[in-house]
Amino acid sequence: MSYDYNKENHSTTVSDVKQLGTFAALASLSYVFWIVGGMEMVERLAYYGVKAVAALYATDSQADGGLGVTASTFGTILAIWALVQTFVPVVTGGLSDRLGYKETIFMSTVFKIIGYLIMALFPTAWGFGVGAVVLAFGTGIFKPGIQGTLVKATNRENSSMAWGVFYQTVNIGGFLGPIVAAMLRQMDWAYVFYACAAIISLNFLLLLAYKEPGKEERIAYSAKVKSGEIKQESLFTDSLRELANPILIWYLVLFSAFWFMFNALFDVLPLHLRDWVDTSAIVTTLFGEGGTQNSFFIRLLGMTDDGKLILPEGLLNWNAGLIMLTCFLFAGLSARLRAVDSMMIGTFLASAALCWLGNVSWGWYAGFGILVFSVGEMMSSPKSSEFIGNIAPPQKKAMYLGFTQLPIGIGWTLEAKIGPWMYGEYASKEKFSRELLVERGMEPSQVEAIKNGEAFDTLVSYTGESAQALTQLLHSTHNVAFMWYIMAAVGFASVVGMFFYGRWLKTKAKEEAQEIAQTNPS
Repeated sequence: MSYDYNKENHSTTVSDVKQLGTFAALASLSYVFWIVGGMEMVERLAYYGVKAVAALYATDSQADGGLGVTASTFGTILAIWALVQTFVPVVTGGLSDRLGYKETIFMSTVFKIIGYLIMALFPTAWGFGVGAVVLAFGTGIFKPGIQGTLVKATNRENSSMAWGVFYQTVNIGGFLGPIVAAMLRQMDWAYVFYACAAIISLNFLLLLAYKEPGKEERIAYSAKVKSGEIKQESLFTDSLRELANPILIWYLVLFSAFWFMFNALFDVLPLHLRDWVDTSAIVTTLFGEGGTQNSFFIRLLGMTDDGKLILPEGLLNWNAGLIMLTCFLFAGLSARLRAVDSMMIGTFLASAALCWLGNVSWGWYAGFGILVFSVGEMMSSPKSSEFIGNIAPPQKKAMYLGFTQLPIGIGWTLEAKIGPWMYGEYASKEKFSRELLVERGMEPSQVEAIKNGEAFDTLVSYTGESAQALTQLLHSTHNVAFMWYIMAAVGFASVVGMFFYGRWLKTKAKEEAQEIAQTNPS
């Protein structure tokens, strides 16, 4: 089920609309839909090539080519990145509706190329931070035009499948990006950023085949505004008026909590996987004790060059891999549910998965947790965009989809600062290694002199014990799962809120149905 918009009085309504079946919905998707899906796939391939390894790059030692900063410093950079990327669309969404989607997509691609090149050319914390802000600005411009096109290229009967398939194409790029990054970063970190700049430039070619749906109506509407036939408010005033909609207000509150929980998987879990999860068991199960030297599997699974371990971005990539292969099936399932019910189930599964991930250190168990999280993501994230796209007025699709970035912005910005900080305080192997070095007799001044990212290696050489034994000791003597319980608790609180939000919408839908029946008794 999905929600509809009342064109007569230009107000949102929560009346359910029956969706087409899975294969009928797939067959109904238009040419323009597939073009924007391709552009989103290219954009996500480049974006996740950087995003999936950003925490690793920032906290990796300078000797290994990283920035050598603390998790807390990286969190500050990430918070600014999140703030720019998610609040820019609140303004540029309405701008896309007025200027045209093709124009803003082109502009965004230019900014994104510049952002990747800054990261490559200036390998410092400041250089990465400035590059991230430019990249975030370009991404903020990109999103409303792409998603506004999607809404206008679909209809009320196939919207669930359209958003599900769109999310699937997103994750094809999201799956390939970390594979590219895992391969290139073992040669030189700069290669990752240069490759992503080249990849995103492919969207210039796809733009040649792009045709904006509803362009004639937009131009005609603009002509009426210019002639004075239609009075158009300022973009700022118009946006504030729409944001006052109670349906939107409660959506923003609930999904701010959802995105706080959600982004921890991508911002903090790579550090957790690197520090605490042993992926050798997965490699042994698949290839035997010696691992593999097959370059195809090394690249596909995001493994180390010697084929004996799966890198953190490789294991996390199970998320994008499952979505890439199965999202259309879950889209068919969610089409049978009320939007809020689907989002509620998905948020519960994702939150439960974070609790699980915080308690496991065996590679297969961590992989299972990532897959459960992925199912929850497929049931919730695309459905939330569909929900907002469907209630948006015809001339404000991109504006409303820009509004969806507000809860992402609030949730992600808070998580970006709090998540890495919490990890650094309560789950960091780097911090625990420094504490153990002091306990084992090293002078505190010597410990303080150790460069960021090198404490555990120093601990191994200082004690003479194996890395595996020391990891198990540090894990068993610290409550590493604590921060993941906090993240999950925020998600569970969002689930409770969604339950009551769904009941309120259902009551509102009944009242609207009664009003329509009284107005049109026939």
